[in-house]
Amino acid sequence: MSRLFGLVLALAGLAYPFAVYFGLQRLSPRLIAGLLGGLWLARLLTGARRPGERWMALAALAFCLLLGLAGEPRLLRWYPVLLNGMLLGLFGLSLKYGPPLVERLARLREPQLPAQAVRYTRRVTQVWALFFLGNGLTAAALTLWAPLSWWTLYNGLIAYLLMGLLFAGEWLLRQRVRRLA
Repeated sequence: MSRLFGLVLALAGLAYPFAVYFGLQRLSPRLIAGLLGGLWLARLLTGARRPGERWMALAALAFCLLLGLAGEPRLLRWYPVLLNGMLLGLFGLSLKYGPPLVERLARLREPQLPAQAVRYTRRVTQVWALFFLGNGLTAAALTLWAPLSWWTLYNGLIAYLLMGLLFAGEWLLRQRVRRLA
C-alpha cells in the first residue's frame, strides 16, 4: 500500500505545476493543501520505512498545514522548492552519514561493489545533490520573480527534462566506465 501512495505522490508531483496553473482559477489553495496533505499523511501512515521518508513526509505535511492555514495562493509555488530541498537533504545527508544514496541503490543489484564503483557512486550522489540544489534555487527564483506561466513551464516540463538528461547521461557514462574497467 505504501508503494501505491508513493506512486500517487510521484504522479501528483508531476501534475502539480499544471494543477496550480489551471486550478487557481477554480480551486482554493486550502483544497489543494488538503488533497496534497492527505496523500502525504497516507504515505506516512502506511509505512514510511526507508531512511528519510518519515522526515520528508513530516516536512511536506507541515508545508500543507501552513498552506491550509494561510490560504495564500502564492505559497502553492513553493512546493517544488520544498521537494528539491528534501531531495537535496536526502542525497546530501547520505554523503555525510553514508553510505551515499546511489551506492545503496547500486548495492541492490551488485552487493559486492569494487572500490572504484564505490567512489563512482559517491561522485554521482554529489552530482545529484548539486542538481537538486540548482533546481531548487531555480524554482525559488521563478517563484519570487517570474510569472506563473514561466514557473509552470520550468517546474512542469524543463526540470523533468533536465532530470531525465542527467539520468540518461549518467547511465551512458556508467556503461562506458564499466567497459573500461
